[in-house]
Amino acid sequence: MRFRRAARVILIGAPGVGKGTQSERLLRRFPQLSSISSGDLLRHNVKHRTPLGIKVENTIKSGGLVSDDLMLRLISNELHQRGWIFPAHPEGHVMTLAAAGLGAATEPGSSSSSSSSNGSSAALDAETAAFLSSPAHARGFHAYGPPRVNEDPSASFLLDGFPRTAAQADRLDDIVPINLAVSIRTPLEVIMERIGGRWVHEPSGRVYNTSYNPPRVPGRDDVTGEPLVRRADDSEEVYRARWERFRETSEPLLEHYAKKGVLWEVEGLSSDEITPKLVREFERRFID
Repeated sequence: MRFRRAARVILIGAPGVGKGTQSERLLRRFPQLSSISSGDLLRHNVKHRTPLGIKVENTIKSGGLVSDDLMLRLISNELHQRGWIFPAHPEGHVMTLAAAGLGAATEPGSSSSSSSSNGSSAALDAETAAFLSSPAHARGFHAYGPPRVNEDPSASFLLDGFPRTAAQADRLDDIVPINLAVSIRTPLEVIMERIGGRWVHEPSGRVYNTSYNPPRVPGRDDVTGEPLVRRADDSEEVYRARWERFRETSEPLLEHYAKKGVLWEVEGLSSDEITPKLVREFERRFID
């Protein structure tokens, strides 16, 4: 079962609605789909100590939010490296910070000469500053117009974690147009009941639920046997606040994609009810 055109998809839904479950099932059902997680991209850059990762790490540690500019550059670089978007001009290119040879930070106590260290530091600062402050059309991508998008079915992806607001979606449109935005809806009362039974193995992130995915031994992780815990933000009070924040930001986001003609809404009381509807819609849009 192969796509006849590229699928560029985002899933929109309240916390706990089952976006992760649906993503996993779609990836298994349609091998041509790839997952692009903004969170994973951030963690990869931090882990490998790229200049971008160092900048993001400092922002996160200081309690700040990663800017839209950084996230958009992160995503556009990833799409470019995969060959899924191209500069509008054949000689244009995306310059990643890692590719500039500035990915290695100087360790304290290094035996490098002072001039070399200072030179590397200055280059790093200059490159980072250029990367952060350049306008959206900088670094070769938009100087000749919007990027060209690879329409080959192999360039199909689910974008996870971005965009979350209409403003972010509007800017993402300039890089790669989303052609399916799925709004997953489940009644608040059902989600509250689901969250009330949720338990987590913190070291691995494995999630269990006493209602439909219970651990083999109550209160214990299936793999390690270690204790499961409740997340602090799984309390009713905290979740209702998160729901309200999601509702406020999602309405303009859904309206944005509705105006683009790519919004599709699906509702159900469980992931098992939603999945067949979602699979049929994927087949209708990208296979039939």
